[in-house]
Amino acid sequence: MAKIAKRMKAATAAFEGKSALTVEDAVKLIKGAATAKFDETLEIAMNLGVDPRHADQMVRGVVQLPNGTGKTVRVAVFARGAKADEAKAAGADIVGAEDLMETIQGGKIEFDRCIATPDLMPLVGRLGKILGPRNLMPNPKVGTVTMDVKAAVEAAKGGEVQFKVEKAGVIHAGIGKVSFSDEKLSENVRAFVDAVSRAKPSGAKGTYLKKVSLSSTMGPGVSLDLASATTAG
Repeated sequence: MAKIAKRMKAATAAFEGKSALTVEDAVKLIKGAATAKFDETLEIAMNLGVDPRHADQMVRGVVQLPNGTGKTVRVAVFARGAKADEAKAAGADIVGAEDLMETIQGGKIEFDRCIATPDLMPLVGRLGKILGPRNLMPNPKVGTVTMDVKAAVEAAKGGEVQFKVEKAGVIHAGIGKVSFSDEKLSENVRAFVDAVSRAKPSGAKGTYLKKVSLSSTMGPGVSLDLASATTAG
């Protein structure tokens, strides 16, 4: 514990007085301070000027990061027959119907993304109370309720990240590993910020993008210069 506290103290000192950095400077700073014994994740937090309690201010979507996340994504697919075979061939980790529903109801959730064909949504709907709070419920808006299970599985495995604003108007996501090159991480940051910017809801009033911060899994955070965080910037 003493070593962790010492490392955190050194990292915090390196970040002191720094804010509104360019994406490149922030990535460099975070990578230099990420000294944990595992490959830490680069995490992004975005404060948005929305109140998600109102339907016309809900922000959700999906983005294919240009350089992936560096994370192995386990995919479950609700499908039958030829579509089940298609999902398996595309690399899905778990494929099923009633049997998969029973496994989940039994408390066994060994996947990070759940995809379903439209005909099986009445079945999946029974799992709303289990999958919903974990942000695992298939949804046509983010492409996880689809007949094209092959494309959905490949996208999930290839670095696709779903995002959904939380009650306080904040979006969190992991967007790469600190072992990635500075350039790859910077590209991922801008791709993610651009996707959230494009998902601006009709009911958003005033400033939409309020603050964007980056951190590593075990490290302190630093805010970005908003102009630098977008492709247009």
